[in-house]
Amino acid sequence: MRTSRAWWATAGVLSGLLGLALSYAAAALLHVRDAPVVAVAEGFTALTPGKVARWAIDTFDTADKKVLVLGILTFLVVVFAVIGRVARTRWWLAVAGYVVLAGVGAAAVVAKPNTSFTDLAPVVVGLLAWLVALAALAEWLRRWELAEAAGEPVTAPMPSRRGFFVAAGVVGLVAACGGLLGRVAGSARRKAEESRRLLRIEGVTAPDVPPGASLGIKGVSPWQTPNADFYLIDTAFIKPTIAPADWELRIHGMVDREITLSYRDLVSREITEDWITLNCVSNEVGGDLVGNAWWSGVRLAAILAEAGPHPDADAVLQTSEDGWTCGTPLAAMMDERNALLAVAMNGEPLPIEHGFPVRTIVPGLYGYVSATKWVVDMEVTRYDDITAYWTEKGWSEMGPVKIASKIEVPSSGADVPVGELVCAGVAWMQHTGISAVEVQVDGGAWQRARLAATPNVDTWVQWRATVTLDEGDHQLRVRAVDADGNVQTGVLADVVPDGATGWHTIDVTAKA
Repeated sequence: MRTSRAWWATAGVLSGLLGLALSYAAAALLHVRDAPVVAVAEGFTALTPGKVARWAIDTFDTADKKVLVLGILTFLVVVFAVIGRVARTRWWLAVAGYVVLAGVGAAAVVAKPNTSFTDLAPVVVGLLAWLVALAALAEWLRRWELAEAAGEPVTAPMPSRRGFFVAAGVVGLVAACGGLLGRVAGSARRKAEESRRLLRIEGVTAPDVPPGASLGIKGVSPWQTPNADFYLIDTAFIKPTIAPADWELRIHGMVDREITLSYRDLVSREITEDWITLNCVSNEVGGDLVGNAWWSGVRLAAILAEAGPHPDADAVLQTSEDGWTCGTPLAAMMDERNALLAVAMNGEPLPIEHGFPVRTIVPGLYGYVSATKWVVDMEVTRYDDITAYWTEKGWSEMGPVKIASKIEVPSSGADVPVGELVCAGVAWMQHTGISAVEVQVDGGAWQRARLAATPNVDTWVQWRATVTLDEGDHQLRVRAVDADGNVQTGVLADVVPDGATGWHTIDVTAKA
């Protein structure tokens, strides 16, 4: 009987996997972006406290979403095994377990914005698959147990045992085919990729590195960050795939005239291009969640002016196609800076991972309050009346960038020659600019670095300095001064609630 109990657990796992596979296939066939497991994972992320979310990012880096999905799947396999064991004696409790799991999936799907009945279809498909598959396998297992109870030899070729294995094989095969079908049927991304590949946007040009912007020092971040190397931070487990023909942006709320823009409407307007550095609020001192690119798009100031914001409005609640939200200061979108609805990055249509077909860029603000990928909705409103994704988790409301600098050459822990040493790196303070960078050796006097040229105040700047080191261990620090004369603070602060502070410090050993 121990063997049969193990097979009951196996039946539960196979039935569970079949339901997951068929729900995934149904989501792909119906062009539903969020399969139930993905919706649950994103819902879990949305409810995760800010400190826990930060720990996950620090611990798993960009693999945090994969780890969460793997954890959910592992948990489900255990639950499926338990349900299979329970079904042996209490069928009603097994059914209740499946209903509860389906209810969690449905709740996660319904919690997403703009949910329709179609979005719930994968949940229903998965639930029915669970029930039908477990019922079929349970019937053969009961026959097997009855045969054993009647005293038939275990080694005999019992039809009941053979029937169970055939049924289990069929369930496993259908689950595998369902997963494959979901993968093949997931044509939305391929459609978006194809439309992106064929897209030609009038007014978008290929970038040229501005004269003098690069110091040509190996190891320093290149002036232009390639698209493939640009940092990626978002909450989407499956990146939204929107064909340009299907994209719309609705601007509404506290405005005189509501505006709905199609992609054709947007790109028919004047295209503005500029070098703009983006950095994430989660970037630690000396971190690499920063990049500089040539962005092409349409200025938001003119579009919002057409909508006519009310005098008492002070915020824009932006919403991504995947439901992510951020609150952006209305003034930052309407002043002289190049706040853009960006359609291209480094002379190419936006990569899907970076927000294709349209995303928001607002220089001078951290991305969590401005840089909305796959943007589809903008509500002109007041901060008093809104909350947004990261502010609900403990981050501050406004998110202006802070003065930052880092040493990239030499690397921390490096052995360097005694005597003159070239130190180099980058510094940034978007929408204000950098006027100076200073380097310190072993707590001594600050020494001015040479700055490269920059085309505007919204980009980073490369810097280099030459210091002299005696033999032994040394500590190097860097700080920047912005164009208003403000000196970067050396006070250490965490990324929460509004960005890290402190001087980037490295240790090197000078050897003769």
